[in-house]
Amino acid sequence: MENITTVNEFLLLELTSTQELQPVLFMTLLIIYMIDLFGNGSILVVVISESRLYTPMYFFLGNLSCLDICYSSVTLPILMANLLSAHKAISFLGCITQLHFFHFLGGTESILLTIMGFDRFVAICYPLRYTVIMNLTVCILLASMAWITSFFYALMHSVMTARLNFCHSLKLNYFFCDVKPLLELACGDIWLNQWLIFIVTGSLAMAACLLTFLSYLYIISFLLFKNRTCCGLHKALSTCASHLMVVSLFYGTVGLTYICPTSATSVIQERYVAVIHTTVTSLLNPLIYTLRNKEVKLALSRVFGKKLKLSKENHWQH
Repeated sequence: MENITTVNEFLLLELTSTQELQPVLFMTLLIIYMIDLFGNGSILVVVISESRLYTPMYFFLGNLSCLDICYSSVTLPILMANLLSAHKAISFLGCITQLHFFHFLGGTESILLTIMGFDRFVAICYPLRYTVIMNLTVCILLASMAWITSFFYALMHSVMTARLNFCHSLKLNYFFCDVKPLLELACGDIWLNQWLIFIVTGSLAMAACLLTFLSYLYIISFLLFKNRTCCGLHKALSTCASHLMVVSLFYGTVGLTYICPTSATSVIQERYVAVIHTTVTSLLNPLIYTLRNKEVKLALSRVFGKKLKLSKENHWQH
């Protein structure tokens, strides 16, 4: 009979065992986190404050920026804290909470990217009906559906994982809490948890990915086979290009993380890709959108230009 252990905490895998590299990694992650917060926060401020950006595309972009701030905050602070701590542990409740929000926000992002793809499809293929189809009520319902569906999807994983018994080593072979590494420590019957990962998570990811790429495939086909001006074609493809870059980055890292590893080397690569997925992806999203989007760049300069001007005026008054 297996020795079932009462779990109070899990020990997390360290990013590096070389002590000299730990401060360097800490500063690197801190800079990434600060840029992430500033970049996504700036987009969120601009989308809320600029009335010219009160359109469906920027409504969903604001949701994505808010989500990316939360997504990186789920893993990065704990990763940084563990780099400075000798005892690299996370409580059982903290681990389940991290797992929940990791899947909640990841699931929301996958659905949100699908909705953004559908929004671009309607805007380019049905421009005259765009404001009718993508009205404010529809946008709020679609965004709410993404957040609520993902919350209950993540709740399923967190509840099913929390009820497991653990009888092996309590040292996770991972940098943060996720379902797969926790199942490696569990004893007893875990087939239902594995089935949920394979069927529910797999179906959700595949459906969202397929629908997203179908939207952009239809858009590109529509633009290629319909008579459009060069200016209109360039603008539409430019908008889609930034969206496709974000989608490819998101699903590329997800695929490398969750496709079953074939060797010990690929297991190690999977861990580091998971860190990239939760840190660099959120960092690059605002850069991709701002560098390739003139409207966002102009809005950023207007908003922050006004604030800079006001601060200078207040300074001279004092």
